[in-house]
Amino acid sequence: MIVAANHLKLNYGEQRALEDVSFEVAAGELFGILGPNGSGKSTMFRVLATIETPQAGTANIAGLNVVTQAQEVRKRIGVVFQTQSLDKYLTVAENLTSQGHLFGMSGAKLKSRISDLLERLQISDRRDSILKTLSGGMKRRVEIAKALLHEPQVLLMDEPTTGLDPVARMELWKYVDELRRQTGVTVVVTTHLLEEAERASRLMLMHMGVSVLQGTPRELKASIPGDVVLLESADPESLRQGIFLHFDKQKCTVFDNYVRTIVPDGPKFVVEAAAAFQTAVQGISYHKPTLEDVFMKETGARL
Repeated sequence: MIVAANHLKLNYGEQRALEDVSFEVAAGELFGILGPNGSGKSTMFRVLATIETPQAGTANIAGLNVVTQAQEVRKRIGVVFQTQSLDKYLTVAENLTSQGHLFGMSGAKLKSRISDLLERLQISDRRDSILKTLSGGMKRRVEIAKALLHEPQVLLMDEPTTGLDPVARMELWKYVDELRRQTGVTVVVTTHLLEEAERASRLMLMHMGVSVLQGTPRELKASIPGDVVLLESADPESLRQGIFLHFDKQKCTVFDNYVRTIVPDGPKFVVEAAAAFQTAVQGISYHKPTLEDVFMKETGARL
């Protein structure tokens, strides 16, 4: 495994950030860490990026310990932060050149590497553009080029599409997928967006510093048998109690103006519930389990 974390623990005073977190990532995978704000996913990112030091447990990248061999680890990782790390007053090429110098790159080799990355990310025509004149999506592509400049084995990305519109998000992931196919780079990404998590080879769901569940998106969704039913009501708590009694202690949860339940046969339940609670139900629907449904089932919280 190219990335491995074993029983990591990290607290900020009384606040638990990571609690006994373990996972492994195979070479070439796109591994996603999915969770809401405050779940610990960005702290996990910072540990892997050698920025934070865990209080217990170990993490290794390419067989190197991220704490005791941090300098060697940094040679093997590329990092895309949630916030911009580029100089907005330099051109795209100048930003990448200065980054290359930090890694001891220079001359024809550096120029060739910059040209190759700009072409792969389809921004060759913006090589001499001042960074602050670029769109958010273009800036993100430059951030990725910067992270890949020294040909790392692992690309770490923390909420990389923050602030991007839906079209720019889709384009960014298209380029990341192409880079994985072309170079074999391993990608570890944190996100709270379901559509991004669906792209992962495997996922780790995190909540309050704990690794809740791991697996492929398909495996995680298959952990919920049946259908998820949502019933809208002006008095959802009363409706929940009514469903519990009418359907032989059917378990439900309430959020906002909805009652949510999981049943073996969604269409059948919808018809029966609509008939039994005509005045209480304002709207009713069902769907196959999503990653958010899995997260809610395991944690009781919403993404």
